[in-house]
Amino acid sequence: MSDALTLPAEARERAGKGASRELRRQGRVPAVIYGGKEEPTPIHLEAKELVRQLGSGHFMNSIVMIDVGGKMVRTLPKDVALHPVTDRPLHVDFLRLSKDAKIQVAVPVVFVNEEESPGLKKGGVLNVVRHELELVCESDKIPDEIKLDVTGLDIGDSIHISHVTLPEGSVSAITDRDFTIATVVAPSAMKRTDEEEAEEAAAGAAAPAEAAGEETEASEGEAEATEQ
Repeated sequence: MSDALTLPAEARERAGKGASRELRRQGRVPAVIYGGKEEPTPIHLEAKELVRQLGSGHFMNSIVMIDVGGKMVRTLPKDVALHPVTDRPLHVDFLRLSKDAKIQVAVPVVFVNEEESPGLKKGGVLNVVRHELELVCESDKIPDEIKLDVTGLDIGDSIHISHVTLPEGSVSAITDRDFTIATVVAPSAMKRTDEEEAEEAAAGAAAPAEAAGEETEASEGEAEATEQ
């Protein structure tokens, strides 16, 4: 798990769109801390520092300690609203955490030892069905990533959630099925889709029928010539 991040913040005295626009003009980003059986706490953050931490790549899976007037609040980022054109952060939602809280997070999947996969050595392709796993984790044990070993996988082999040993303190949020995470598939030169095979089969069946039709027409033409 990544080290906890720290963000200085100030309490927001006014809410509403007008107040939020004014904060953004001042280089601040409005935010809110909610959950933990407490009233929501409206705050605002320095935009530059928020952008820097967003650029770390693991902000959404990190514990963020928010310093609100000297009081440290333990949180997890839940949503960041971005400007549709500039990608500038417009608003952030933080979930307040107790020390023993369990939370659902999306953790990225990383595949390792691809050079040890016979299927990939043959030119197969690793078809990734899920780039992230939805996990329920203890709040102080959120993994940065889940590494999946593809050693020994051949064409047609798959990795399911039942094959994955999750870190201590984490379980899959999806429990009703053994879902697929990735499959080694044949390269396009080796693959033949069902549709292509059906089209070829149909063409093969049509050829004898067309030939039979041409022979029938020729026979009828010869018969007419004999009668004349």
